[in-house]
Amino acid sequence: MVNLPDQPPTFRSPVVSDRPWWWRLEDAAGTEVEVPEEYAGERFANQADAESWVGEYWSDLAAEGVDAVTLFEHDRQVYGPMSLHA
Repeated sequence: MVNLPDQPPTFRSPVVSDRPWWWRLEDAAGTEVEVPEEYAGERFANQADAESWVGEYWSDLAAEGVDAVTLFEHDRQVYGPMSLHA
């Protein structure tokens, strides 16, 4: 039996530990909102990427019923909820 090294990151799909940053998308009551697949389950390698993403898509998210977002690194709440409304 031959033991091969793990595939390099460029050849495998990222795992949760590669992208620990994520947003919980919430309604006005703080309940998690289900959104279309194009916005659901997004994960990021770092806080800056996560913040850039929400900065780019906040109006689309608001149109899907998201009132606020909360940022997490793994299961640690970093900040939020942060309103998507003026």
